Amino acid sequence: MKQKVDAINERAGKPAASPRKPPRRTVITENEVNAYFMFDAARDLPTGVVSPWISIVGPGRVSGRAVVDLDAVRRESPPRSLLDPKNLLMGRLPLMATGVLTTSNGTGRFALESASVGNVPLPKLLLQEIVGYYSRSAGKPGGISMDDPFMLPAGIREIQVTRGQAVIIQ
Repeated sequence: MKQKVDAINERAGKPAASPRKPPRRTVITENEVNAYFMFDAARDLPTGVVSPWISIVGPGRVSGRAVVDLDAVRRESPPRSLLDPKNLLMGRLPLMATGVLTTSNGTGRFALESASVGNVPLPKLLLQEIVGYYSRSAGKPGGISMDDPFMLPAGIREIQVTRGQAVIIQ
């Protein structure tokens, strides 16, 4: 997987495919993605996020899980009342989300279908707080919004998701 990621990044600076030259396709399997998370990408994950795992469920559908330090999120945005659902978010717990990934023309969008912490359903609003917290950067101090479309990196034009694999098109 690391070699495939390096090749995708290397092609990023090259001109896009012309009508005479077909786009470059790179097949990445679910097992390759998860091995990459385990061995090569762990150092790039935010502090408090460990053991990520991706399942490529079927046409366009993906599922992901990770163990997340929810105490860090609570410290940043404390519960507003005794009935605030964040009162249930304590410690390091497995978080899971499933949804549909659609991509075209270098842009992607993820539509959430469901999320949970452990076996407890997680409202989208709370998942957004967690995603926002762990995706903050100097350029995006509020983090990523799950509802916003995003640019695909490295000159990727499209990602075709089928059961157990994704095809990266540059």
